[in-house]
Amino acid sequence: MRKLCACLASASLLAGVLALPVRSVADDKPKPTPEERFKRLDKDGDGKLSLAEFQGKQTDAEKVKKAFESRDKNKDGFLSLEEFKAGIKTKTDK
Repeated sequence: MRKLCACLASASLLAGVLALPVRSVADDKPKPTPEERFKRLDKDGDGKLSLAEFQGKQTDAEKVKKAFESRDKNKDGFLSLEEFKAGIKTKTDK
């Protein structure tokens, strides 16, 4: 009877451990700040983003163009850091 109880307890413990969510190393990595993202996108280092820089590797050109145009408040064809940051949604914006 003791062996049966010990086996059941072990199985129960194992099932509990297996049910725990798995966290990847990427979960521990801090997300880049808007300034860091802007700097990474600004390939030519001129302090502003063109449509091509803003698009990066994204493939939906129409969606990217609409997002770019809605953020380009002064309609100069570039995004300043302020315009870029203003267009970023935070978790509280949802």
